[in-house]
Order: sequence, then structure tokens, then C-alpha cells
Amino acid sequence: MLRFAAVLREELAGDGDSVALVSRSGLDLSRFGIRYSHASLAWRSEEGAWSARQLYYACDESRPRIFDQGLAGFAMGTDDPKVGYLSIVRLPAEAVLALRPALLDRPRVQNMLAVQYSANAYAYGTRYQNCNQWVMEMLAAGWGDLADGADLRERAQLWLREQQYAPEPVDVGSRLLMLASYFVPLVHLSDHPQPDLEAMKLHVSLPSTIETFVRARFPASERVELCHDEHRIVIHRGWTPIADGCVPQEGD
Repeated sequence: MLRFAAVLREELAGDGDSVALVSRSGLDLSRFGIRYSHASLAWRSEEGAWSARQLYYACDESRPRIFDQGLAGFAMGTDDPKVGYLSIVRLPAEAVLALRPALLDRPRVQNMLAVQYSANAYAYGTRYQNCNQWVMEMLAAGWGDLADGADLRERAQLWLREQQYAPEPVDVGSRLLMLASYFVPLVHLSDHPQPDLEAMKLHVSLPSTIETFVRARFPASERVELCHDEHRIVIHRGWTPIADGCVPQEGD
């Protein structure tokens, strides 16, 4: 895992910019056809050190917080240490120039944080928030040049709607899983529209939806995917997904 984190660090060190979108396969969501569960905005300090700025749920405090985590810790946040995936999206200079001031503006970062956390937060709502929705709203703050204020989240949501942010719905596919909100404290359904609940298709921000939005807005963005099993690390460049099972293909 430390070797895997070192490859991540090397990939970011080779990037001339100072902000990148980095996602990991943390929680196992393969039953929904989802590889990546958790996104962050990695940033480089003036001294050259990279860290991942992200929303995490502080269980002991029962509240979400913003946390800067070292790259090794970020890479290790996975359910299965035997196999893991990381995705890096390198942003063009104009995207970084607009985003970095917002990302490093502590008042804006904190005002973008919701009071209540929900792992499956509705992508167009402000009642709850998950880690990926915080990233999306921070992108809105930077790229929309949104000033700080108590209504920052509402304005970020409005900007995302105007930019036609439209995450593909997650097909839950099971009434039993829909009932999980009654038993799992970090899962909620009360913020989702009734038609979505009836169809069992929930609009939730995920790393894949963030990457789709970033690529559409900045086509010059570049993607690198990393994976590891117990024997090797594979580096895959481009927007096509790396093969399942961390099997290297031609060009990897």
C-alpha cells in the first residue's frame, strides 16, 4: 500500500499544476457497478507537499468535517488492501487558476460544508451532503467565482444546475436495499424526489459524475488510473477505464 501511494505521489509530482482531482475505490460499491466511491481535491503546498482535501464523517463527533490527508493515508482508505484503484484527473492551467483560490479559502471551504451528512445525498439538494457533493460544490465556487456567504451552497447548486450538471442515477435495484435508510444512520432518503424513490434510481454525486463534468467543461483535462493487486501496480493513461482485476492491457 505504501508503494502504491508512492506511485500516486510520483504521478502528482510530475504534474506542473497544483490542484488535481483524485478519487479512490474506498467503499465496495461493485454491486451497483461503481468502482470509485470517494473523491478529493489534491493540492500542492508552496513547499511542494501534496495532500488530499476532502469531506469525511467524524464518527466520534457525529458530524462531517473537512480534512487534509497525506497521500499515503488517502490511498490506504480502502475496504480491501489486496486490490485497489486510484483515479487522477489533471486539470488544465485555467481550471487550476480559477479553482485554487476557492479551495484554499478556509471560510469558503467551511461554508460549503453541510451540517448533516448522508452517504447517498441527493445531488441537487442542500439538506445533506456527501464527500463527492462537497467536491462538486467547491468546483462551482471556484469555476463560478462565487463569493463567500451563508448561502454559498445554494448558489453553488444553482450554478451547477445552470451548467447542466446531471449525474447518472444509481440503480439501487432492490426494495430491501432501499429499506437500509431505516437501519443505517448515514443513509437517508428523505431528500430524494418521490419519483426517484419509486423508480429506485437515486441521483447521487460520485467520482465518475465529477470526472464527466470536469471533462466536458475542460476537454484538455488528462486522466491517469492506477491499480494494484498483491503482485503488481498498473498505470493506465486515458479516459477508457482500466481493466477489472488490475490486469494490464496494451500500453499500460
